[in-house]
Amino acid sequence: GVPEVWDRLNTLEEQRYVILFGIETHVCVLQTALDLISEDFVPVIVEDCVSSRRPNDKQVALRRMESVGCILTTSESLLFELLGKAGTDTFKAISGLVK
Repeated sequence: GVPEVWDRLNTLEEQRYVILFGIETHVCVLQTALDLISEDFVPVIVEDCVSSRRPNDKQVALRRMESVGCILTTSESLLFELLGKAGTDTFKAISGLVK
């Protein structure tokens, strides 16, 4: 609900994917994801980078987000997807971090 964030997101005409991570998956992350969906963005939820005090709250929120069009992924999978190709210095640096 922060106008400056929406203004910035709406300047990214072709970039409709928004990576989300944070605490209280079933409250903050879920509400942000639902807001993004309502504005035609595609939330990408980094499953191992979100949490809730109760594991069941997290799991229910993840299922709900996936059911409305969010993409679920993991941090390692996302990092390598964003890199695009192997063999670069950046790839080697990231590989070292995740091992």
